[in-house]
Amino acid sequence: MHTRGLLYGISLLTMGILFSRCSNKDSSDPPPPVVINPSFTNGTINNASLDDLVYGVNTQPQIKLNFTEPLKQSTLATSVSLTDASGSAVAASATLQNGDKTILLQPSASLSHLKKYIVSVANTLQSASGGALRTPFSKAFITQIDSSRKFPTISDNALLDLVQQQTFKYFWDFGHPVSGLARERNTSGDVVTSGGSGFGIMCLPVAINRNFITRAQGLTRMQTIVSFLKNTAVKVKGAFPHWLNGATGAIVPFSANDNGADLVETSYLMMGLLTARQYFNGADPGETALRADINTLYNNVEWDWFRQGSQNVLYWHYSPDRAWVMNLPIRGWNECLITYVLAAASPTHGIPASVYTSGWASGSGFVNGGNYYGYTLPLGPAQGGPLFFAHYSFMGINPNGLTDAYANYATQNTNHSLINYKYCQTNPRGWYGYSDSCWGLTASDIPGGYTASSPTNDVGVLAPTAALSSMPYTPVESMKALKFLYYVLGDKLWKEYGFVDAFSLKELWYAPSFLAIDQGPIIVMIENYRSGLLWNLFTSCPEVKAGMQLLGFTAPYL
Repeated sequence: MHTRGLLYGISLLTMGILFSRCSNKDSSDPPPPVVINPSFTNGTINNASLDDLVYGVNTQPQIKLNFTEPLKQSTLATSVSLTDASGSAVAASATLQNGDKTILLQPSASLSHLKKYIVSVANTLQSASGGALRTPFSKAFITQIDSSRKFPTISDNALLDLVQQQTFKYFWDFGHPVSGLARERNTSGDVVTSGGSGFGIMCLPVAINRNFITRAQGLTRMQTIVSFLKNTAVKVKGAFPHWLNGATGAIVPFSANDNGADLVETSYLMMGLLTARQYFNGADPGETALRADINTLYNNVEWDWFRQGSQNVLYWHYSPDRAWVMNLPIRGWNECLITYVLAAASPTHGIPASVYTSGWASGSGFVNGGNYYGYTLPLGPAQGGPLFFAHYSFMGINPNGLTDAYANYATQNTNHSLINYKYCQTNPRGWYGYSDSCWGLTASDIPGGYTASSPTNDVGVLAPTAALSSMPYTPVESMKALKFLYYVLGDKLWKEYGFVDAFSLKELWYAPSFLAIDQGPIIVMIENYRSGLLWNLFTSCPEVKAGMQLLGFTAPYL
């Protein structure tokens, strides 16, 4: 028993010693490493904050991305990327700085100008301890404008010639092959526009005088147009619809209820036709017959019918099957002054002056008188509205020296244009690209649609027609814009029919479209600035003089 107890005691002692040694050995091991997941804190691009979208970045930027923890170099290649907006990879190097807490990303070659790029970091990025990035992220930036000249420098007169000639191709080369009328836009097929065609007709005297076409060619085109309008095109009360089929003359509804006469579009067409009548003043049978046909078209418009029962206002639409369902009175201030002038001027269906004073001039938004950017605006909405208010009617009506009871129209249009210019120069909404060389808000295509842009409806889209058609009012500012659009942005904006309809440097969007109502004023208003040709022709019409005098206008040419 003693021997057995002794052995048992020795065994317990031995186990205790072994247990003690094991315990001492475990307590001396280092603790397992702590894995920490890194987080992104902030970034810079060329020392500027890398926000959600940064504009105007140079083409060799240094991009720094800062994190809370040191990073593992071996995970950079598969975790950090630079791509363009389409997702195509851009070669770039990524290295660590600042105790491995900062990634320096640099493109391997110069980036393209005016292009969007995206920096992305995936959650495969690891800290030095092996922890994965908590939240993957992407940051975008847009590179700066390339200020180099895209085309050789030419004289100002040569540039104006070039713009007028190239833009004229929209109406000449792209005019409808049957009717000769202007398609609504470059994708319209057989759909032609009555108002845009009127603008295109006004371009013909310009093209002849500047030797883009011959007088004989211009006369032939006018004969085609006038014959179609007189003999083929469907008319309602002598007025034309907004849209026609250029091959058949059938009405193409502008909307479900707008399937008949459009008096405003008709007035633009008649302005063009009367201008052409004054230009083609030869005694030969061709020009004599053309003038007679134009007189027939103008005299057949029942302007007085559009008073809708002898009211003292004109109505915009009349439908052959839905009558006055649109019920839209034409009240100013907007683009429709020419409608009242031509209605008052009609020798067959004229209106009294009371329709002008009680209708056009009675709208709540007619008189303004406010001061914007140091310019007083006699008429119209706050800050002037879209610039086509100063263009469409005044393609034929000369505003210089023109006054009535409500305004001096040279002051009205000049100040409207300057307010638009100063708004874009000041750029209160901070849109990228706006400047004293890149300005002009008016109706145009926009990404995904169409809108009448103005200082109170500014979506970041500029239209070349806005500044260029303001040439008679703001020659210095408009010429500066023209040179910028052509020489600097010309690789993106200058195409087969002149400048594209609109663009946004904010969105890096360039319209694929050309619109008749935007291309026409460019040619006509530049010519009015250069020679006054269209003003002189239109206001030489005896009917126009009588109509404007009836409405209370005074001007040196009346």
